[in-house]
Amino acid sequence: MKIYITRHGETQWNNEGLMQGWKNSNLTDKGIENAKRLGERLKDIKFDVIYSSPLGRAIDTAKYINEKINAKVVLVESLKEMGFGIWEGMELNKIKELYFEQYTNFWERPHLYKPQEDGESFQELLVRVRNAWDEIIKAGGDNILIVTHAVVLKAIYMIIKNYQLRTFGIRHL
Repeated sequence: MKIYITRHGETQWNNEGLMQGWKNSNLTDKGIENAKRLGERLKDIKFDVIYSSPLGRAIDTAKYINEKINAKVVLVESLKEMGFGIWEGMELNKIKELYFEQYTNFWERPHLYKPQEDGESFQELLVRVRNAWDEIIKAGGDNILIVTHAVVLKAIYMIIKNYQLRTFGIRHL
């Protein structure tokens, strides 16, 4: 089994320096173009399935990639980005100003991070991503593509490498 993993394409909120989580932001023209180019690069691989986060930016990325590879797309709720609660849609600088300690913990000391209103902890994220990972492995296949988000990618890496939360440091992506 070969598993290919990619992050969704560039979004408007990426360009605007806004925190993304469960809320969606549309792909930019560059994000769309990069997804199409990735599809072109992967077109000679016979994919059994594409597993995608159910968030719009990931679905759109999977759709553009799939124009060239024509695989079944399965949406997996547990592959969605980490939920950031009230931080979502806020400028990163504003989050840092208002929530300095937790902002710093999020980026540098994830084991100390405490989510703000309606946010998700790293522990919660890791449990759901591990469940999704285990289900994907159990389903099998020769070639699988996963389209997801930055923090989920890091969680998958941690799961594969059996790293502890203390080493999750987002800045080390």
